[in-house]
Amino acid sequence: MLHPSRFKSFSKTRTRVLEALLKELKLEAKVMNNSVKLINYIHHAIFCLLAFMCFGENIDNKKMEIIKNIQKCLIMSSGKYSALNFYPKFVSRMLFRKRWQELSQLRKFQNDLMVELIQSRKKVIENNNYDDDDDDDDDDGCFVCYVDTLLNLKLPEEKRKLDEGELVGLCSEFLTAGTDTTSTTIEWVMANLVKHKHIQQRLVEEIEDVVGDKEETKVREEDLEKLPYLKALILEGLRRHPPSHYAIPHAVTEDVILNGYFVPKNGTVNFMVADIGLDPTVWKDPMVFKPERFLRDETSSSNILEAYDISGKKEIKMMPFGAGRRICPAYKLAMLHLEYFVANLVLNFEWKTLLSTENVDLSEKQEFTMVMKHPLQAQISQRSKTVA
Repeated sequence: MLHPSRFKSFSKTRTRVLEALLKELKLEAKVMNNSVKLINYIHHAIFCLLAFMCFGENIDNKKMEIIKNIQKCLIMSSGKYSALNFYPKFVSRMLFRKRWQELSQLRKFQNDLMVELIQSRKKVIENNNYDDDDDDDDDDGCFVCYVDTLLNLKLPEEKRKLDEGELVGLCSEFLTAGTDTTSTTIEWVMANLVKHKHIQQRLVEEIEDVVGDKEETKVREEDLEKLPYLKALILEGLRRHPPSHYAIPHAVTEDVILNGYFVPKNGTVNFMVADIGLDPTVWKDPMVFKPERFLRDETSSSNILEAYDISGKKEIKMMPFGAGRRICPAYKLAMLHLEYFVANLVLNFEWKTLLSTENVDLSEKQEFTMVMKHPLQAQISQRSKTVA
């Protein structure tokens, strides 16, 4: 599902979600104050995109909002409910009865909605009689979505298919893992474009050189490969503001000594993702937001991207997606979404601070991801060549 060969089958879905996002922002741009809290718009857009990829496109707006709110409640309350894991179940049920009731209610709402969507998708598969090899993206929903792959999956050792609880859990993970991380990163990147006007202008010039004077002001997916400065911008955003400051904990399989430190077998090992990307022995002026550091010649105006391995196969200078065999399996999809939405947001709108004397506050706050303590509130206006 996350292989690049599948990405194209959802290009129409991405286009529809983008158009809906731009339409909402264009309405806001016409308002006298024309200021927007970007995270609200981009979070909704990314969630809708992933929900479509997960369940297919047969989701009405009301259901979409309910699922989004349930997922948000579960994420924001994860710390509160994690205490339930520290005691045997019968003990925690007595000590934290109210929390158990709240969690059970949320999970029931989530399960009822997702099972309904899964069963609906199952009927679509049966009626259209297609399989995992069908990559068509027709308007009737005949494309392979995440649920399709789960319904076709068999556990080899147990020789069975996934049950409803497992299906719901995996769908929830799919939505959670991709929404906040992507929308948070987009907000950080856009905040730096607002803060550093020269970077925004250089990106606009690169995009307009590729898009040209077309009446339709949209960066297509095939245009992204021609935008090296955009790629450098996204890489710098991930280096300077990784959505998570830590990787998922690992463990060593045997006793080992690393740089003079003894790590016992099964000892938990964590990676300080943010600190790695800010290491002054690796990065010059690491606290400065400078996309040019990823270009071949950062002193010139030439936009030639230096070959950079974000997967960490050759070397690890930063690891926003992890590295090695445990790297985020969706990192290529995430890069596509980051480049696609940032490019189109910048092509269609000029982004400024609300007041000429105001600066962008880049303070951080830990939630599910590392978010802006004060969410980006920007003034937007349609660019002069944009068609209303």
